[in-house]
Amino acid sequence: MSMFNQLPGFARSPAGLERVILRRLPKAFFLSAALPTLVALAARWFPWNGSDAWVASRIQMVDFLAFGVLLLLWTLLLTVAIGAFIVMVMKGPAYVADAYPLVESDRPLDGPRRP
Repeated sequence: MSMFNQLPGFARSPAGLERVILRRLPKAFFLSAALPTLVALAARWFPWNGSDAWVASRIQMVDFLAFGVLLLLWTLLLTVAIGAFIVMVMKGPAYVADAYPLVESDRPLDGPRRP
């Protein structure tokens, strides 16, 4: 007996937006990494006015902001990827679960009741 038994006569749903999203995720991942990195690099090339300590603190602030935006975007992409994957799996073929014998009776059974 096979471990996965497909439900006979089940019509699979056609692929939709979830496949498009999953195909575009690598590009979105690259762009979400590139944009904050470019901002952090641009902060170093920007001609700052002020003391060296003040300039270093501003550049460090931009770095922290870029890192925070990077983590936010990657978390967003991971959440979207998980959602698209779940939709893709749910649109796949249906499988038959293990048999669960039910006691069918028109009247209550005589005997102790279970809670």
